[in-house]
Amino acid sequence: MMPGRNRVALAFMAHPDDAEFCCGGTLIRLRELGWEVHIASLAPGDCGTMTENRWDISSRRTREATAAAQLIGATYHCLDERDGFIVYDKPTIQKAVDLFRRIAPGLVFTHALRDYMMDHEMTALVARAASFLHGAPNASAFPLKENTGVPYLYYCDPPEGLDPYGQVIAPTTYVDISAQLEKKAEMLACHASQREWLRSYHGMDEYIDSMRRHAAFRGKEIGVAAAEAFVQHRGHAYPRDDILAELFPLKR
Repeated sequence: MMPGRNRVALAFMAHPDDAEFCCGGTLIRLRELGWEVHIASLAPGDCGTMTENRWDISSRRTREATAAAQLIGATYHCLDERDGFIVYDKPTIQKAVDLFRRIAPGLVFTHALRDYMMDHEMTALVARAASFLHGAPNASAFPLKENTGVPYLYYCDPPEGLDPYGQVIAPTTYVDISAQLEKKAEMLACHASQREWLRSYHGMDEYIDSMRRHAAFRGKEIGVAAAEAFVQHRGHAYPRDDILAELFPLKR
């Protein structure tokens, strides 16, 4: 890891349960190494239901997200945007910058820049903006924490590992989560409200099984039972060494 960055990881996602689907296994591995872990969602998932009003489902889903984070000793945050209406605008960026400022992450996960859902794409843009900007003294009223800087930034797999045109994403980085798969499933199971929603709206009867299938798909590509895949952001000012590959080298 490059000097001057904190051993703090932030999964900055659109909705409750996105982190568990996309990078839960890697978050578990980071916690096992002693990293501080935060999970944030921009929205509380207020449209993730066919039967409840937005207030009841938001309350339920944020409680589920908190419980999932607590399973691994992580902290959950919600920025209280509206489900389906996440946008890249000044107020949303400011919320994200303030959160990043308070946490000072050295490693950030977010959605793919090209994803099936616009909430995910907008969240990825907000995460990218906040990761770059939050260290500027004038960007937030929150004080700068020690070792604040531009963090490692990784984009998670979109669902099925496909871009909006049906093309398979080519990862830069894989993390073997074979030993963490059951704990990842346990985290995902905390989001019980989503089984009926996904079955009704997405035609997906078992969200935990779908997670297992995707983990097996990525695992097969590197010869392990289960894996998570990422694309690293390596633009100007961002770290270009692959910290995940260094922390979790693959056995060949």
